[in-house]
Amino acid sequence: MAENENVNEVLQSNTEDVTDKKCPNCGATVTYDPATLSMTCEYCGYHKELPKPDEAGTATQEIDFKSAKLRTSKDWGDQKKNIICKNCGGSAMYDMTQTADTCPFCGSTSVMPVDDDEDVMAPGGVVPFEITREKAAELFKKWLKHKLFAPSKAKKSCEAKEFQGIYLPYWTFDAQTTSAYSARYGKDYKDKDGNTKTRWYNCSGIYDEFIDDEVVYASTKTKDSNIKAVSSFNFEKLRDYDPQFIAGFAAERYSLGLDDGWSQAQVSIKRRLESHISERVRSRYNADRVSNVKVSTSYDNITFKYLLAPIWISNFKFNGQIYNFVVNGQTGRIAGKSPVSVLRVIIAIVITIAVLILLYNLFS
Repeated sequence: MAENENVNEVLQSNTEDVTDKKCPNCGATVTYDPATLSMTCEYCGYHKELPKPDEAGTATQEIDFKSAKLRTSKDWGDQKKNIICKNCGGSAMYDMTQTADTCPFCGSTSVMPVDDDEDVMAPGGVVPFEITREKAAELFKKWLKHKLFAPSKAKKSCEAKEFQGIYLPYWTFDAQTTSAYSARYGKDYKDKDGNTKTRWYNCSGIYDEFIDDEVVYASTKTKDSNIKAVSSFNFEKLRDYDPQFIAGFAAERYSLGLDDGWSQAQVSIKRRLESHISERVRSRYNADRVSNVKVSTSYDNITFKYLLAPIWISNFKFNGQIYNFVVNGQTGRIAGKSPVSVLRVIIAIVITIAVLILLYNLFS
């Protein structure tokens, strides 16, 4: 019991130590500013620096996976309310005093507060926003401009609607892996007629690798593939969780549980190990080909972190259709759909066919 109490002390923010987010000069609400990485009052210019990573004490702690189920908390360090969208099912956490009348995921106004009486682990770390709303809009224009098949009219006229900044939940997992593997590798040779053939050999072995920060998007309610496409963050800039970073933004709590998150992580880890083992076999045996890689992996010293990371969500309208896109709030990476000009596609196809015909005539 004492051990669990100590862990709860790590996971829980002491509400008494949290700023009330009121400007000491004018009394207005103070929010986190990605441009300066600080708390700022937009009315009088009050400015409060937040601790730098090297000043914030120890790094965000890894938590032992096996005993994690006994270590849950729903104290986010400040009073929060949970809002759910009746249109898309998205769920987000807001300050109790903050008005939430639109869904940050789909823009619908069909949002309602829900009772929140279940035990939910508090985040252990946060990747702060570094991309401002204005910068996100600028990146959007560049992104659309470089879309090869987007109509010229769209590139010139489309403007992103209001950006919604939200912190999304992620699990990260560390583990020491030991894999027993078997595989076939092939070496090419020329037969007497000059044809390329392959001699195949069997091999097996043991492969060790430490997995560091395998990332899993911890939401089942928000299934936007664009979010997963930009969910790559620099965790060297990770900060210990502090509700000040969330001020002025929404935050989604995890809906994908820890066990399911680890199951998803193992799938992607297996793909990574198979790829690395294939490279090892190819290098060790100077092989031309590798196939039938079979891997059996054991995991030791599994630890995890529950983190929040920043995403800007927005959309734009063209010819009566809505196109959604997202911007990574730390790196600026963008993913989304854009309108397609049929004429541009036809021209590209014609040019490709013409080039292929030209190459055929040159080398035939």
